[in-house]
Amino acid sequence: MAQRRQNILITGASSGLGEGMAREFAAMGRNLALCARRVDRLVELKAELEAKYPGVKVLVRPLDVNQHEQVFEVFRAFKQEFGQIDRVIVNAGLGKGQPIGKGRFDANLQTAQTNFIAALAQCEAAVEIFRAQNSGHLVSISSMSAMRGLPRNLTTYAATKAGLAALTEGIRADLLRTPIKVTTIFPGYIETELSSKSAKTPLMVDTASGCRALVAAIEREPAKACVPSWPWTLVGWYMRNAPLAWIAKMS
Repeated sequence: MAQRRQNILITGASSGLGEGMAREFAAMGRNLALCARRVDRLVELKAELEAKYPGVKVLVRPLDVNQHEQVFEVFRAFKQEFGQIDRVIVNAGLGKGQPIGKGRFDANLQTAQTNFIAALAQCEAAVEIFRAQNSGHLVSISSMSAMRGLPRNLTTYAATKAGLAALTEGIRADLLRTPIKVTTIFPGYIETELSSKSAKTPLMVDTASGCRALVAAIEREPAKACVPSWPWTLVGWYMRNAPLAWIAKMS
């Protein structure tokens, strides 16, 4: 059975999956280090969670993950305040994107920088702490879109999430013979503020259910997991093995 991780750092924690996971972990009695650009949202969340769960300590700091030096500064400051960071969840990300060659390199570049380069900075900062402690659990939030190259607005997004998954697996390979654990999570369709602006997507689950499934998977500390497991483990197999023409039609 995986060990209890008491002090948990989550990036992109002011909304969506990050906020949802923070609520779930707080309900389990875990301490939280929460960071995001919208610090006002973090302050509200901190007040809510500490009022509801008096034994839980919640630290918050502003963080733009594209400010790479700030990533290291914030992670080290959380480590200093808590004494130890037991788990880091690399969750901050961006969903925008446009078809390649349609004149929106700016949008695709922003997605690539946020979802991969900034994630690399977060992984570097986290594993630096874990190596010094000789303990910890690194979790990256990838996406089911990482299973295959996808067309249209998803092309760059899918590529960044595939890159993040490969990066995380490489880190895991490097740390196999250490006490440090590494997990890649592939979420399916989980409702968030961004997704709720569009039409309901088939197979989408509500935020609370999705975040409960995410936290349950993270707690098991597997090498990788599709979340929710049903039907996404099966969908993942299909995405990896179906002809590309079929994938292009379903995306």
